[in-house]
Amino acid sequence: MLHSQFDPAARQALAVEAVAAKTRKDLSWQQIADAAGLSVAFVTAAVLGQHPLPAPAARAVAALLGLDDDAALLLETVPTRGSIPGGIPTDPTIYRFHEMLQVYGTTLKALVHEQFGDGIISAINFKLDVRKVADPDGGERAVITLDGKYLPTRPF
Repeated sequence: MLHSQFDPAARQALAVEAVAAKTRKDLSWQQIADAAGLSVAFVTAAVLGQHPLPAPAARAVAALLGLDDDAALLLETVPTRGSIPGGIPTDPTIYRFHEMLQVYGTTLKALVHEQFGDGIISAINFKLDVRKVADPDGGERAVITLDGKYLPTRPF
């Protein structure tokens, strides 16, 4: 049976424990995702408390990280989502995403509505990919793909 969390504290504590284990074992998020058999973005979000893992994946992640059976069970629960507390984020990386949405949020909204109509892009039926590519001008660029199902607004 699938269970749900109503208080994010348990999953936050587990995330702290899991990241400490990841660091101690010198594992990458990709290695953890490989053990789970799921995408690196989904597994990372799950370990950080934003998604439930299917039971086999939860057990595999817990085993790799050296976490107990209770932790594996907790990894299966539906969390209370939302990892950024209210207000403007202070972490520079997260702030830049906030800034991008401040600058381009209305542009994205206008283009989505023009191309699709009135509706939203799902964060449930969703895929995320992060890649590092060479910048032709030198250095590196981040290519971030947000791939969500379009859900039209339906009059009722």
